[in-house]
Amino acid sequence: MSAAANKRPEVPEGKTRNLITRQMKPTKSGFVGYETIWDEAQTEAEYETPKRP
Repeated sequence: MSAAANKRPEVPEGKTRNLITRQMKPTKSGFVGYETIWDEAQTEAEYETPKRP
């Protein structure tokens, strides 16, 4: 039998409506992490004082 590869396969970037997931580079110990980036789901409007009658 051949030995199993110690390298993780490259994962493509995942995209959804509000989230992007990217694979990070492996560390010296071989840990592979994932970076998550959230887009703003809502925008905050600047408050305007109402006009007086």
